[in-house]
Amino acid sequence: MEDHPVTREGFAQLLNFQKDLEVCGQAGIAAQALTEITVLNPDLVIVDISLAGTSGIELIKDLVSRDPILKILVLSMHDESLYAERALRAGARGYVMKQVATEYVMAAIRHVLRGGVYLSERMRNQLLFNVVGRLSAAGASDLDRLSDRELEVFQLIGEGRTTAQIGASLHLSVSTVETYRAHIKEKLRLQNATELVQHAVDWIRTRDL
Repeated sequence: MEDHPVTREGFAQLLNFQKDLEVCGQAGIAAQALTEITVLNPDLVIVDISLAGTSGIELIKDLVSRDPILKILVLSMHDESLYAERALRAGARGYVMKQVATEYVMAAIRHVLRGGVYLSERMRNQLLFNVVGRLSAAGASDLDRLSDRELEVFQLIGEGRTTAQIGASLHLSVSTVETYRAHIKEKLRLQNATELVQHAVDWIRTRDL
C-alpha cells in the first residue's frame, strides 16, 4: 500500500525477483486496498504511513478490525521512533524504514510472514525503555495527545514545511491542514502559530540529538 505509483511498481518488481515472494496486488488509496485485500486474501500486507486521504495507521486499524490475524508490515520513510509504537498498537506486526538496506526490508518481510514481530534493535530498546518508564513522561504525554494525522502535520511543521506544502505532501486541502494545526495548538496548549512552529522545531531538534 503505497500512494506513489513509481515507488510502488519498483518495490513490487524487487519483491517479485525474490524466489520465495510474489506480489499479488497493489493499491494507491485505502479504499482500493480494502477491496483488493478482501478479494486476494494476501499472506502479508505492506502499508506506508502517509497515504492519500487517510493515515496508514488508520488503515491498519481498519484492516485488523476486519481480519484480526492479518499480517501487516509498515514500510515508511517516517522515523520509526515516531511511528513504530503507534503502528504496533494499531495491529501491525512490524515496522521498517525505507532508508535501510534492501536486505533488512526482505528480512522484515520474511520474519513477519513466519509469525514474528519485526523492529530494529534501536526501536526494540526504545520500547523497552518506554515499558520501564525511563523516557520523559512530559515529552511522551504531549505527543500522545495528538492523533496519528496530527502527529504527521506536527512533524512537517517542525521540518519547516508551509501549510500548502504539508497539504501537498499528505494529499490534504489547505483548509484541512489548518484544521489540524488548530487541533494541535489546542491539545498542546499553544497560544498562536508562532508558538506552534517553535514548539515543533524544538521537538525536531531534540529528537535528532
